[in-house]
Amino acid sequence: MIYVKLEGHNYRYEIENIIRIFYNNEDITFVEQTLQPPENNGGIFLFSGIVRKEMHEVLKSYIYAGSDYKAAEMSVTECIGAVPDLSPEKAIKKGLQRQLFILLQEKTRMVPPWGMLTGIRPAKLVHEMLERNLDNASIMKRLQQYYMVSPEKSALLYSVTQAEKSILEKSRKNSIGIYIGMPFCPSRCLYCSFTSNPISRYKKSVEAYIDALKVEIDGVSKIIKDRDFEIESVYFGGGTPTSIDSNSLKLLLEYIDNSFDLSNIREYTIEAGRPDSINSEKLEIIKNSRADRISINPQTMNDETLRSIGRNHTAEDIVSAFNLARNIGFCNINMDIIIGLPGENEKMFENTLERLEILGPESLTVHTMAVKRASRLKEENRQYSLTNGNVAAEMVGMAQKYSERMGMHPYYLYRQKNMLGNLENVGYCKPGYESLYNVQIMEEKQTIIALGAGAITKVVYSNENRLERAFNVKSVEEYVNRVDEMLERKRTLLY
Repeated sequence: MIYVKLEGHNYRYEIENIIRIFYNNEDITFVEQTLQPPENNGGIFLFSGIVRKEMHEVLKSYIYAGSDYKAAEMSVTECIGAVPDLSPEKAIKKGLQRQLFILLQEKTRMVPPWGMLTGIRPAKLVHEMLERNLDNASIMKRLQQYYMVSPEKSALLYSVTQAEKSILEKSRKNSIGIYIGMPFCPSRCLYCSFTSNPISRYKKSVEAYIDALKVEIDGVSKIIKDRDFEIESVYFGGGTPTSIDSNSLKLLLEYIDNSFDLSNIREYTIEAGRPDSINSEKLEIIKNSRADRISINPQTMNDETLRSIGRNHTAEDIVSAFNLARNIGFCNINMDIIIGLPGENEKMFENTLERLEILGPESLTVHTMAVKRASRLKEENRQYSLTNGNVAAEMVGMAQKYSERMGMHPYYLYRQKNMLGNLENVGYCKPGYESLYNVQIMEEKQTIIALGAGAITKVVYSNENRLERAFNVKSVEEYVNRVDEMLERKRTLLY
């Protein structure tokens, strides 16, 4: 058990995130009183506060763990001066996080590769530094010395930010992205936390769902026309869009093409993610639509792992689906893989990379396993042996090496809670094949209007440096019955 007392501030969320870097699986309780041994019942007591000392305010942190006591102090003036380009409030918040991070690092002897960075979008930090006109050397120094990010991760982060910057600069002010969700899959994977329902059990719901989706498409189309928005990208994901039958897919894609003005579109992605949902007829239908990018996602090329994670196909099925897509004429194919799937070692992961290198996709998204709250893996955690963080880090390096061999560079990056080794997800691609939608959804510089069950609309008010969200309900049945309400949530934000 970890007990935490805050004094003089209420940065509870930020402090807890720092603790989670080192003690991810421990229970954390915030208390009002100081607990010294043996009052903490063998647990760890942490203090983080802004306190008065003589005539000055100071940041103070300390740790009691048994007989071990570690403490640190810094004046508020010194804290603000350490990062003069930040507002005083933000500098103090970062200073409290940093102070506690250093104490926990001393206690645990852990060296987290991402230092004290805990957010999903670390590239945002570098974008902010660039906007404040910091140069390359200053940014790298800030990342490594203040935020204590490793040199390797700092270089990766800077490289990704530069790639994103060139993409973001090409977007027009009135441009938006569209996300459409299909909440059905051939089966539910062990690690999945998305809105995804087995198609075999939900076949009777598909028609009603698509009818409701058309209602939302019509309503969003009107909003776009009224607001004079320009659609820059469309991402049709899920779930697995190709899990529905060929005729339904054809009619829906035609409806999308006819309902939205796609004359200025720069990218249209459809996830054909599961090879057991792909056939030549569906791929021909996609090829005849406005879509120009598809994603075929193996996650692994090891049959044993595919079975254990709940996929009803083989590695050879992935190869066949990929080659079929190539023969039909798809020249922009992404593939997703996951580092640290239960039971996989370095040799098995390298087998996946070797087989994908032979296929030669235009982009590769490398995810590090995260144990998500809504996944079966979380529910059945005790049945599976998770990959050690150090082994996962080796696999991350392996993926980077193979991506470079395939002529790819990193172009977007994000992190999640409960990731193995506190690592990251990275999108690699060959030059010119960067996914515009992936960059925009990560950096939150553009409004993304999202349709379908479980979809989340993000409205960016750039003049106010503000972002608002509108959530669609996750349940298929609820979405069908409440689609008008989902539209009204969007109108509230967009008019």
